[in-house]
Amino acid sequence: MTTTLPAFTPLEDSLWLTLCGRALDNRSPRPVLGDATSDQIVRTLDYDYKKLNIDTNFRLSVALRAKKLDRVVADFLVRHPDAVVLDLGVGLDTRHARLTVPATADWYDVDFPAVVAVRERLIPAQPNRHVISADVRDPGWLDAVPTGRPAVIVADGLMGFLSEDEMVSLWNRLISRFPSGEFVFNAYTRFAVWVARHARGTKSVAELMRFPGMDDPRVPEGWNPKLRLVREIVLSKEPEVAEFPAGWRLFQRIISHSTTLSRMASFVLHYRF
Repeated sequence: MTTTLPAFTPLEDSLWLTLCGRALDNRSPRPVLGDATSDQIVRTLDYDYKKLNIDTNFRLSVALRAKKLDRVVADFLVRHPDAVVLDLGVGLDTRHARLTVPATADWYDVDFPAVVAVRERLIPAQPNRHVISADVRDPGWLDAVPTGRPAVIVADGLMGFLSEDEMVSLWNRLISRFPSGEFVFNAYTRFAVWVARHARGTKSVAELMRFPGMDDPRVPEGWNPKLRLVREIVLSKEPEVAEFPAGWRLFQRIISHSTTLSRMASFVLHYRF
């Protein structure tokens, strides 16, 4: 039996790209992420994922960047088992299920009310996992989140939909809310934004993107004096590329020799405050 969902706005509808990318990765002979829960969600929904035109490159990129985001959050929870985790613009991501979350941590999934309503139908509740129905640009939602504890803030596919001013305001609110913490998210250069607007699989979503792209990962250090770049994770240089199909493995190995070319593909940025 399938579940029929209500119509989303175009912005809310963008969650299908990453969800289906993770599901298709799980169906591949050698999954990068192996997210069986996302695969099960897609199988139970009345949604034609084929219309998204997800190609091999996009599937691999979505799965690998999710794996790198997961790793940063997991490492933070090992060091701070009492942490607050914020998964912003969570969509139908199942990151909480992919990780071992200490009982002493509090996890908050944040997204638009319509998306949250669907999450609650499809994803079982877990102890210490909370759901906040809000637009992340609205400062009021943070009132529901405890302060005085270290926080790790993760966002997969969200930041491109915020203007630079909105992103700076959001980050400054988060930094002022917690005594310390880390940000990790997937990033886009100006060229990557241009490519997304012309590529078959991402063109419709890219038309919603408001962030112009960022060529220098140290730019956010100027947004707040507490912010410092920890690492730029260039996916083409990560060891999982060795497990890619031959053609895509060769492509990633070629572009890995140039940071500029690698950033044109996909990368993840990790900051500390």
